[in-house]
Amino acid sequence: LYRTGDLVRWRPDGNMEFLGRIDHQVKVRGFRIELGEIEAVLSKTEHVQDVVVMVREDTPGDQRIAAYLVTDEELNVAELRATLSAELPDYMMPSAFVILDEFPLTPSGKVDRKALPKPELSREQLGSEYVAPRNEAEEKLAKIVTELLNIERAGVYDNFFELGGHSLLATQFISHIREEFQVEIPLRQLFETPTIAGIAEAVLSPEAKHSDEETAKIEKVQRGAEDLDALLSELDQMSDEEVSALLQNDSVPVDNNEKNDD
Repeated sequence: LYRTGDLVRWRPDGNMEFLGRIDHQVKVRGFRIELGEIEAVLSKTEHVQDVVVMVREDTPGDQRIAAYLVTDEELNVAELRATLSAELPDYMMPSAFVILDEFPLTPSGKVDRKALPKPELSREQLGSEYVAPRNEAEEKLAKIVTELLNIERAGVYDNFFELGGHSLLATQFISHIREEFQVEIPLRQLFETPTIAGIAEAVLSPEAKHSDEETAKIEKVQRGAEDLDALLSELDQMSDEEVSALLQNDSVPVDNNEKNDD
């Protein structure tokens, strides 16, 4: 209305609510996001005195939303995430929350966004104790997660999305699982059980759908077992003399290809 570059919205009582700057609108993973909207929601949170939300690209090609907060009391980040999820869609949820005593300022008194520190994950933010992988499957999954998210380590009960994962990385995670374990895990599984422990259970489950290559191997083994069962059943009905004569004549029907494979 006034062409100031500020983004506001009219409230039912006729007042205007400041949301942020229009030039802070960004596009992350295909979604156009107004960072001011995220800041407005965070500003309403109890004990939050000031907030700045920005997009960081600490790893080339990997854009993540980070929220910087000045608070008058220690916040539980896990509870903060739960509160925000009621008002923000998943693609607008910050991947990291950084609590500061005060914001760095430019000589003109504005927040110096370039001076804001790189987010670092902590056990307090994750809201869970570190539990190391307990078997080979969990070790392989933990390796995939640490490489995908560019983090030092991942516990088996750490939430993939709280570690910095998002929908695009989730699809890459599923792809790596397919290559490593030769099984097909639906993407929704990661959203339903977003931990290494949960995914390991799905991977090792008898109901897990194997890839085409692995399925072919399993079917071949099953066919071989069925042929062997049939042969043993046939031999069981023969007398000792008939079995001996059969073996001497070398007339037991055996598929040479199957024999070589076995």
